[in-house]
Amino acid sequence: MTISVENPVFVHEDSTTEKKTGELRMDSGVPMSKISSDDEVFLAPEMNAFGRQFRDYTDTNSERQKSVEHFYKTQHINQSLDFVKKMRSEYGKLDKRVMNIWECCELLNEVVDESDPDLDEPQIQHLLQSAEAIRKDYPNEDWLHLTALIHDLGKVLTLPQFGGLPQWAVVGDTFPVGCAFDESNVHHKYFMENADFNNPKYNTKTGIYSEGCGLENVLMSWGHDDYMYLVAKENGSTLPSSGLFIIRYHSFYPLHKAGAYTHLMNEEDKENLKWLHVFNKYDLYSKSKVHVDVEKVKPYYMSLIKKYFPENLRW
Repeated sequence: MTISVENPVFVHEDSTTEKKTGELRMDSGVPMSKISSDDEVFLAPEMNAFGRQFRDYTDTNSERQKSVEHFYKTQHINQSLDFVKKMRSEYGKLDKRVMNIWECCELLNEVVDESDPDLDEPQIQHLLQSAEAIRKDYPNEDWLHLTALIHDLGKVLTLPQFGGLPQWAVVGDTFPVGCAFDESNVHHKYFMENADFNNPKYNTKTGIYSEGCGLENVLMSWGHDDYMYLVAKENGSTLPSSGLFIIRYHSFYPLHKAGAYTHLMNEEDKENLKWLHVFNKYDLYSKSKVHVDVEKVKPYYMSLIKKYFPENLRW
């Protein structure tokens, strides 16, 4: 399968007046990337590595789809507010291991995401595919290259040395807990068996939160996103807030795909969401059977790790 990962085009209402500058700027609230001088563009493939549409959860005859649906049923039943608080308390100690970022990248060779209908490759390849695609199109945004490389490192939670959490507690789409489960959540029907579904404190639009409170103050379903966010933040990463936002919310598809839960966002969230929309295109559509040469690109990413992270981190 061939993926074209050249310069992306973000549609603008007045595109006829745009010049081919190759520069990124903020225009009408949307991150813009100009077409390169040779008109090469990012071509999002129509089909995933299995020959189906991306994020298609409707093919009930597919064995992989059946497995994915079972995953979401288990996740939706078990991801309650109490469970999330328990996990954040336990893993917020960051006492599982001390290692550097690249060591964690290598650990991901042992992980396959059972919730992903688009890929069954080792996670390290997905990270590098996303990072290299972004690197080509945004060569000056090195923080974004590194964010792409590390965004899924929290999936090591499935490994024995990190507690061997079940996949439903590590991967899959994320969503707020402590308020009503929006119907845009995939396989929403299974939330009816969640302990919080009929709790009047938690089943209203805002629940325990308030409008505009900011996503930083909202508890999300527990998984690799929130864990890696805690690792980066508590270890003193110097990534910009937009990078940390991408790490924490890249699986929050109800927000950045369906536009749900925006009533909880503040102004900083809205600014950071622009970069998440940029990132998501590469996170989703760069998944491929074509592997990246790890040793060839490793020196570049090691330099970024040194720039934005301490040598060793608590996990």
